[in-house]
Amino acid sequence: MKAIRRILKIVGIVLWSILAIIGIFAVVCIAIGRHEANRTGENQIISINPDEMAILRMRVDRLRSAGPYAQDTVVLRMTSVPDPARSAEIREYFQLDTLYAADAPTWDKALAVARFVATNIPHNNQRVQPEKRNAIALWEYTKNVESAFNCRLHSIMLYELLSSIGLEARFITCLPMDSNDTDCHVVNHVWLPELDKWAMLDSDMGGNYATGEDGTPLSLPEIREYYIQKNPIWYHPAFCPDGDRNPEAFHYSYMAKNVYWFSCWETLHYDQETTGGPDRGRYVHLVPIGFAPFGASSGDIITSDASQFWAAP
Repeated sequence: MKAIRRILKIVGIVLWSILAIIGIFAVVCIAIGRHEANRTGENQIISINPDEMAILRMRVDRLRSAGPYAQDTVVLRMTSVPDPARSAEIREYFQLDTLYAADAPTWDKALAVARFVATNIPHNNQRVQPEKRNAIALWEYTKNVESAFNCRLHSIMLYELLSSIGLEARFITCLPMDSNDTDCHVVNHVWLPELDKWAMLDSDMGGNYATGEDGTPLSLPEIREYYIQKNPIWYHPAFCPDGDRNPEAFHYSYMAKNVYWFSCWETLHYDQETTGGPDRGRYVHLVPIGFAPFGASSGDIITSDASQFWAAP
């Protein structure tokens, strides 16, 4: 009997030793993962694999090696044209006042509208291009033609909904450095008067926004600068995260690629990109000094003046 007890005691010691070693190994792995993530400024992502980390580092390094912005002689007036009648029509059609409290802060209203779009319209690259690109026509498109569409149509729809409830917004194309990369992303910028700043808001791919450590929503220029300065960014898959992928890591790497340069219409209207719609005016590209934007048209404005491009409304 004593021999059995002695054996059990030895077995117990061995098991505890094995568990202790496993625990130490796990702690070391987590520390290494955090160290690797901290090198890119994103200290909350510890599950990104080595291949993805290498891609992320390359994308962030490109931003850090980009030329600066600087004032130039181009005079811009980035604005939206109000249309009270269309705003009322859109509000009534979508019953937007049921999505939020009348006295809700601007950011809460914007999140409620983005959640509405994200939860009702999935992401897909539509096969049939809609001729009418306004909020009501795009909604009916999802009911009668295809149930989902891409980031540009998401952003146009969200822009019109935000504008209809009196919020200042813009839809902005975010682009990579590599001219061989045909993928870009289009998101909204919404002005938050309570904070005196812009905030990025995206209803596509389940929807997301970004904040700094204090939880304040970040604008596109802030996101870009946070990468460069190695400041942590928290991406919030706020509405309907996609499947089993790590959405925070996905958005962190994806936006690192797509904030190298930006494009936007100087003047925005309802039906901005509808065939036969209003005069679209000038398309403006904000680029780092020394970078030539690929795909730009002859009538486009190319500038490195970030202060005008991101000016308050």
